[in-house]
Amino acid sequence: MKQLLTLNDVPDMAEMIQLASELKSDSHAFSQLGSRKTIGLLFFNPSLRTRLSTQKAARLLGLDVMVMNFSNEAWAIEYEDGTIMSGLRSEHIKEAAQVVSQYCDIVAIRAFATLTDKEKDESEQVLNSFIKYASVPIVNMESATAHPLQALADALTLKEQVHKPKPKIVLSWAPHPKALPHAVANSFIKMMNHQDADFVITHPEGYDLNPDIIGDNRVVYDQDEALKDADVVYVKNWCAYDDYGKILRTDNRWMLTEKKMKLTNDAFFMHCLPIRRNVVVSDAVLDHSKSLVIEQANNRTYAAQAVLKTLLDHA
Repeated sequence: MKQLLTLNDVPDMAEMIQLASELKSDSHAFSQLGSRKTIGLLFFNPSLRTRLSTQKAARLLGLDVMVMNFSNEAWAIEYEDGTIMSGLRSEHIKEAAQVVSQYCDIVAIRAFATLTDKEKDESEQVLNSFIKYASVPIVNMESATAHPLQALADALTLKEQVHKPKPKIVLSWAPHPKALPHAVANSFIKMMNHQDADFVITHPEGYDLNPDIIGDNRVVYDQDEALKDADVVYVKNWCAYDDYGKILRTDNRWMLTEKKMKLTNDAFFMHCLPIRRNVVVSDAVLDHSKSLVIEQANNRTYAAQAVLKTLLDHA
């Protein structure tokens, strides 16, 4: 594995999750692997779990860590070729990526979707520009369309918690006051394609995801129907895809409640965090003993550590 842009870059999903599990059991086992090497974490958007877990993962492998917030600590970057840079953007990606590569042995980047230009978002301009001009491996810490580190942590959580053969796992849309990107849902679906499970996606009509991502997975537009006998319910909001970036409904009928969870097979609840209480999910569900959100967050460290170890092994 030479980089991590999406889960497609992971050569063997089961092997990667097994490595994350082993690292969780002995997180200091490879504490010298990254000795005398540096990872740069570049944040174009805010972060809590991703920033801290990736820093911790890197340090557990002996890497030095540099962090930069591009929103307020760096020159604005130009990505287009042939432009006359007479405006606000002072630094071109051609120089920036090459310079960062001189300072770092691995570069990890977080850059969200704009939710205004679908074609531009799907081109993954920031990540792909760094990949084009950088000379070191690039790791996606969440981009416009993908969040592979979260999906790997989710896969580890499922491996640890769900032991039923072919469990029913539901990815459910939930309401949110802001338009949110598709990255988490996209990567969760890609991860589920590697699981032996009865997988169902449910959302209101008009909120279909990219059909190339959905593939042959079953989509149900009735949340109650989808939740019946579920063993795991993963909740996430995303904006419309066809009417890109739009919020089509704001009512709370799709909020996950204790009453809805009674339709399930005493299901586990999952969410990537942060989460808006009593908007996306009720307090009763989030605070229930079957809620896995804190363990998911914990597993972010070992998912990131598995990815970084794999990159270091192949450096």
